[in-house]
Amino acid sequence: MTYDFTTILDRQGHDIIAADIIPLKDGKVDEGFSSIPMWVADMSFPTAPCILEALAQRQQFPNFGYFREPERYYRAIIDWHRQRKGVTDLEQEHIGYENGVLGGVSSAIRMLSAPGDKILLHAPVYVGFTHVLNSLGRTAVHTDLVRDEAGIWRMDYADMDRKLKENKIHLAIFCSPHNPTGRVWERREIEKAMEIYAANNCIVISDEIWSDIIMPGYRHIPTQSVSEDAKKRTIAFYAPSKTFSLAGLIGSYHVVYDPLLRDRLRKESELTHYNNQNVLSMEALIGAYTGGGPWVDQMCAVVDKNLRYACDFIAAHFPGVSVMRPQGTYMLFLDCGDWCREHGVSIQALLERGIRAGVIWQNGESFFWPDSIRLNLALPFSLLQEAMERLRKYAFI
Repeated sequence: MTYDFTTILDRQGHDIIAADIIPLKDGKVDEGFSSIPMWVADMSFPTAPCILEALAQRQQFPNFGYFREPERYYRAIIDWHRQRKGVTDLEQEHIGYENGVLGGVSSAIRMLSAPGDKILLHAPVYVGFTHVLNSLGRTAVHTDLVRDEAGIWRMDYADMDRKLKENKIHLAIFCSPHNPTGRVWERREIEKAMEIYAANNCIVISDEIWSDIIMPGYRHIPTQSVSEDAKKRTIAFYAPSKTFSLAGLIGSYHVVYDPLLRDRLRKESELTHYNNQNVLSMEALIGAYTGGGPWVDQMCAVVDKNLRYACDFIAAHFPGVSVMRPQGTYMLFLDCGDWCREHGVSIQALLERGIRAGVIWQNGESFFWPDSIRLNLALPFSLLQEAMERLRKYAFI
């Protein structure tokens, strides 16, 4: 293997939330157990060398004054979308900087709705969307995903259409690939969803931050690519942060083809006068998008191995726990309802058991799905094996 996905980084004490915080009130790790962070959606791998090289090269020049994004910044994004996503019509004018995907989502919501308005989202719902809507005084209307006979998460189109109509909703948030389920939507699925949105005069905010972390055999379809109407009614957000574990550097971008939507979004984003890029964040993106393709391919293969191992282990050792093997992302979403009922154990108690054994995982009920847990598998395989064994011995007992 060309790149390092086996080194165990001790991230504690380096100002990293995943390693320094336990997401359970009064939760603590018992003496004798090390902590294995598996909750916050960032990686425990060293990032791509091309990014470190780009940052080091920029730091050779000892000045960090005001700047504007150069042409090579936009060219890196355009080439990445062409090479990795099959997009051939993206131009510089369609791209705009955002301090973060959630910041861009917040700007889009403010410009397209008013306090008290209802917005449609699929449940399970990424907790970040919930926080943004609550902060802005908007009301979330959930349309539940359903699992088919093979256990695959699917959209309920009739429920989507009914809730859009009943609640007079004209704005939706679409997550592609879906977090936390790991579903990579097929073209026909996105086409059908966009037809429903169009029939209800609904603008779509499409969060595609996970679009580079796709497992072998699957392909991400950009929401804007499925039709001319989808291109015009969709505001899409991307970032290198999930793909390359760069969340601490801050930086994402929007892609908006419709000139009216684009102008309105840019104005809303600029109202604070603080939606400005960091020069090192910019260099990190350029380094990632110009040299990081082979690293991403290897990372996805490593994550796919982890996902396969974890799902097989759960099927063999945790009867009553249901999980779909993710098609994208590095998050695993466990439905523990049957296990909890059979054993008379609450999801809170189960979470505490895992954390006491050093497996730091996340309560999935904050994603509006009962008796569930979200688990981050972007970590060295040896750590994953250790975590699964600890869960077998100390949690699912």
